[in-house]
Amino acid sequence: MNEIQFNHIIKRDGSIVPFTSIRITNAIYRAAIAAGERDRAMAEALTKRVLQLMKSEIKSDTPSVEEAQDIIEKVLIEAGQVKISKAFILYRDERARKRVKRDKIDPNSINPRQSENIPWKKIWSVLNLSIDHHVATVNQLNERIADGSFPDLIRECEEAYQLDIARAADAILKRRDEVKFVIVAGPSSSGKTTTTIKIAEHLRNEGFEFIPYHVDNYFHNLEDHPKDEFGDYDYETPDAMDLELLNKHLNEIYEGKEVHPPFFNFKSGKREGTTHPIKLKKGQMLLIDTLHGLYEPLTKGIPHESKFKLYIETLLQMRGVDGNYIRWTDIRLLRRMTRDFQNRNVSYSGTLDHWHYVRRSELRYIIPYVNAVDYIVNGALPYELPFWSARLKSIFEEWGKTIPKDTPKQDSLNRATRVYNLLASITPWTDESVVPSKALLREFIGGSEYKY
Repeated sequence: MNEIQFNHIIKRDGSIVPFTSIRITNAIYRAAIAAGERDRAMAEALTKRVLQLMKSEIKSDTPSVEEAQDIIEKVLIEAGQVKISKAFILYRDERARKRVKRDKIDPNSINPRQSENIPWKKIWSVLNLSIDHHVATVNQLNERIADGSFPDLIRECEEAYQLDIARAADAILKRRDEVKFVIVAGPSSSGKTTTTIKIAEHLRNEGFEFIPYHVDNYFHNLEDHPKDEFGDYDYETPDAMDLELLNKHLNEIYEGKEVHPPFFNFKSGKREGTTHPIKLKKGQMLLIDTLHGLYEPLTKGIPHESKFKLYIETLLQMRGVDGNYIRWTDIRLLRRMTRDFQNRNVSYSGTLDHWHYVRRSELRYIIPYVNAVDYIVNGALPYELPFWSARLKSIFEEWGKTIPKDTPKQDSLNRATRVYNLLASITPWTDESVVPSKALLREFIGGSEYKY
């Protein structure tokens, strides 16, 4: 009898995708990381045992995800990996509860109790601005280009953003006697860096000084991150950082002690020595600009009243030609693609293919905390879309012609198709000189007065 070979696996939505053992290794390795261990060799050894059991216990040559995960649990328990098996079981349970919750949501309802991760009050004000400035739809945006008022739209959007920043700074100043840490958090490419700089400018005028704290220095060595079958590393999760050391240092800073943060060399992908020592003085606030600033283990032990949590997201309220609202994540993808290509030597396709890691992490560790913050800044700029159409539409159009329909990177294809349809519906604008040198958009297209 021939041994069963698994070439495909059935996902929960019924779709059939290519099967690879690396996915099992990564599932075990991620559970190990969650349990405080980083032994990839152990994960690879357990994967071999999982494959053996799958071949003996699963009769079909196309197993389901549930069948594979059941066997992973069994192997972890039989191997005596109690902590790792618990982490894996908890992860499965969390995902199951989220699916049930999602299935219960009525897509035609806007009941906030059904979608507590959406900042409805802020969105309502953003929607009013969109209506007032005649950019509530893509067609209206195109009209503002056709009637010659597009430069005016840029000014209007910048004024709205600056007002948002001023209000955020005022909220911090109202708590000046108790706040020691200002945390600027939000998903990738939402505009955290520019927002942080501008808030610092406001506070400096009031006699306060921000001391930036570079959380990226706490990354584990790149070789210790999970790596998928395409050679891509998952470095988007909080577990990519040494949270234990980071939390220890933040608590010591709060207590008035001097700390010596590590230094992460992004060229070598390793931590190498330490960077400049940090100690807070009177009139100084520690500024933490990070994706995962709202993730509780990061600042555990620091009193709530000593932290000011600011959240930024591209809360665009604009309907496309199909009648649906433009997805915030698509705007951020366009920004990151451009920045990665220009500043980080990452290809456009590399950012697109990596985006599923970005989304998975933000949906789990960032977005759920949006309504537990002190202030929300809208980082969306309705006027940026014509620039993205001019810069990137041809790239997405080419992908639509060259990416095979049966690609194992189905997520990339679906996303590329959707974004191309959006960009194709927008009148392009090529003259970037109309964008102010201190605009948030300059963080991504270049030419800013600020140093990033």
